Amino acid sequence: MSKVLIIGAGGVGRVVAYKCAQHPNVFSEIMLASRTKSKCDEIAVAVKRDLGRDIQTAAVDAENVPELVQLLRAFQPKMLIHVALPYQDLTIMDACLEAGVHYLDTANYEPKDEAKFEYKWQWAYQDRFREAGLLAVLGCGFDPGVTSVFTAHAAKYHFDEMHYLDIVDCNAGDHGKAFATNFNPEINIREVTQKGKYWENGQWVETEPHAISQMLTYPEIGPKKSYLIYHEELESLVKNFPTLKRARFWMTFGDEYLTHLRVIQNIGMAGIEPINYKGVDIVPLEFLKAVLPNPGDLGENYTGWTSIGCRIRGIQHGKEKTYYIWNNCSHEAAYKETGTQGVSYTTGVPAMIGAMMMLTGEWSGAGVYNVEQFNPDPFMEKLNECGLPWQEAENIDLEL
Repeated sequence: MSKVLIIGAGGVGRVVAYKCAQHPNVFSEIMLASRTKSKCDEIAVAVKRDLGRDIQTAAVDAENVPELVQLLRAFQPKMLIHVALPYQDLTIMDACLEAGVHYLDTANYEPKDEAKFEYKWQWAYQDRFREAGLLAVLGCGFDPGVTSVFTAHAAKYHFDEMHYLDIVDCNAGDHGKAFATNFNPEINIREVTQKGKYWENGQWVETEPHAISQMLTYPEIGPKKSYLIYHEELESLVKNFPTLKRARFWMTFGDEYLTHLRVIQNIGMAGIEPINYKGVDIVPLEFLKAVLPNPGDLGENYTGWTSIGCRIRGIQHGKEKTYYIWNNCSHEAAYKETGTQGVSYTTGVPAMIGAMMMLTGEWSGAGVYNVEQFNPDPFMEKLNECGLPWQEAENIDLEL
């Protein structure tokens, strides 16, 4: 039994709080902290109402290392689950080092002033965490996270060599809004508007945004137009599974969503450089975030499913093999359990499971690691038990 501090009180933070509260034998005390304490208090009230668990709350600026360290030393958690903004990864890691606390996040660092995410900044903390005897686990949401564990499971049980990996992410849900993002709009829009990129024959190949697409069929959903984009787990997976000849990431977008996205870009609202308006510096994308629907409020009327998985080709016992492993998640079921939509649920549940792996010693060590570097078995077992059951199929047409 251990104390845990959760940083971030959006939809994912709500799910993590709920799921940690469901496992008092692992998470004996829970604190939820955010820049806005009232958001934490709302979640704490809901958890108490639904699960009978008390959650402590606090206000903290995740970009202020001394403030973070003060909170960590006051509460003394064994680990910190970071589900706030990826801009804050490094300051939170710095605070964990100073306070002697293990660290887990769901998204890799990206600079505030540049729409670019890669692991180099966090991997650079390897020696510091190892020397401190602390464990930092990176990218433990769904993608990255579960998709990386799925790949490790495939490598362990289904392939002698994996050659072709395609991660496929479909949100076939309907929230009834003309335009809304399923997680933080600032991060979401930066992610999907940058250039595409994939790994092939030992090098990265860059594409224009949404230039490559094809129809893919998702289980129990059907065919959906899917677009090749860059996603961060590709960087660590091609490093940790060097037999991969090609690795790509595909995501579905509706035509209406892409039309809105193009308009937002064309009129400059996706910009991250400040502009002066009536004597005040305003970042267009931050202003847009303020007027768009809050992703945490989408769950009540959200219908349909998400379907995320890995489609892999390679060799086993000298023969070519195909393998598909996936999870389908119901938006309605996610909302009924936690008051959030499925995209928040599929990110928050794996974050809790990763924390559980660390606190129970299933995942251990000192240093900075991506999730695919650990034993996938206990994590896969908990996915089935904690709301994200997976399915698999072998030697089928992968369409890719």
